[in-house]
Parts: sequence; C-alpha cells; structure tokens
Amino acid sequence: MPIDISTSQPVALFFFAHQDDEYGVYQSLADELSWGRRVICLYFTDGGFSGVSVLKRNQESVAVLTQIGVPRDDILFIGQRLSIPDGKLIDHMAPVGQWLNDWLAEFPAIESVYVPAWEGGHHDHDTLHALAVLTAQKLGMIAKVRQFSLYNAYKRIHPFFRVKAPLRENGPVTSSRIDWGARLRYLRFCASYPSQLTTWMGLFPFVLWHYLFNGSQALQAVDTTRLGSRPHAGALYYERRRFCTWEKMQKNIQNYRRLSEQPTDAV
Repeated sequence: MPIDISTSQPVALFFFAHQDDEYGVYQSLADELSWGRRVICLYFTDGGFSGVSVLKRNQESVAVLTQIGVPRDDILFIGQRLSIPDGKLIDHMAPVGQWLNDWLAEFPAIESVYVPAWEGGHHDHDTLHALAVLTAQKLGMIAKVRQFSLYNAYKRIHPFFRVKAPLRENGPVTSSRIDWGARLRYLRFCASYPSQLTTWMGLFPFVLWHYLFNGSQALQAVDTTRLGSRPHAGALYYERRRFCTWEKMQKNIQNYRRLSEQPTDAV
C-alpha cells in the first residue's frame, strides 16, 4: 500500500539496510516521536540470506519499532518491494537511487534524515549511506542528514570490531545521554531478533558494554567528499569478511554518480 505523504506534520526519516539496524538509533527514534514528528522507517534490502525468512525479519523489526511508537503503516520494506537481496545493495544502486530520489522529491515537511554511517562495517550500510547522501545533496537537504554508527573494524584485530563507535574521520559527534530506564529497555529489544541469533551473539556483548559504560546516542553530520576516501585506515570489516572490496565500492559509487548526473531524457 502506498504511504500517505499528504501531511504537514514534520517528518523524520530513518534509512536502514537490514531489519535490526534500528538498534543503532533506538534513542533517536524515541526522541523524534517525543518531539511530535512523524517517524517513517525504510529498509533497503529484503533481509533474507542463508535461508532466513524475509517475513520473519520484517516481523521482528515491526515488533520493536511499534513498541517504540512508530505506526505500522510508516514502516516500509523497500528492499523487498524492489527485490534487493541482503548483501547485494551495491549491485542495485541505480534502481534504488531512482526510487529514493523520486520519493523524497515529492515528500513534504522532511525535518531530518538518519542514515548508517560511512564506516566500512557492512557494505550494504556504506552503499545506503552513499545513496542517501548523494540524493540529499541533489535535493538540497544534506544539512538535515545525520549518520549513526553500527559497527566497524577500526584498530581491531580480525574478527573483532567496534559497535556504536563513531569514526573521528566523519567529523564532530553530537551525543545525547540515555537514561537508565531507556537503556534497559533497549537492551531487551536486542533479544527481539531470534532469526539473527548468531549475529547477535557477536554484537550483544559490545552493545551491553555501550549501554552500561557509555549510554549515549551519537550522531554526526555527513559530507559527500567522504565518499571518495576509505572510511578509516587499515582493512575494512567487509574486506576482512570478503563480502566486498573497497575498489568495488568506489567503482560502483562512481558509476552511480555518473548515471545520476545525466539529464533525465538521456537515461
């Protein structure tokens, strides 16, 4: 069902590559709702891999988001609609970018946009970051975009990684403190993704440490010039896992930029 865009209520958009990526911005979701904004969440891959049910993953994220207060009708699974497999967003930049550009251009009252950070963690995260930032620049709304860290391998020996740890290369960090009641609630949410048990066995200890000893929501502005630079020195996590190479990431982003800059009648 098409989403109702006939609204004058200020809107906060949250872009996720996968179902469960919302763990990076639980507090920002709650904040935006408390400020009276309409929160709309979009997922840009279908989330299905290694036999995992797409429907199950959708249900898990819907259950968490609706507990936070996001209406079910404002949770959109664009990756499923466009048939974008988990791990393959980098190979489908053109159709996703076109959809995103057309949708954002018609949507009124956008107050803020949240995107996964440029951090070399998962290649789907970085691809979505590039698509969102380039589209926002084209539409003149890049100042409204904020990035949030999920995980990266900066200064970590394989297979270890850092979770919810912004890279200083991405600029100044704006942090807001999370109260203890909310921290405990968010930790409970982390148990809401049984289809991702193996992944969360690796993530949860670091998320737990974050909420116990840091307990803040960190955000950074975005910059298109960062897209031409490695997120950080050393091997990127998706390179270590052999999911993607930096060379492919750069090639596909550059190809997408050239395509998106062509006049409409030339595409």
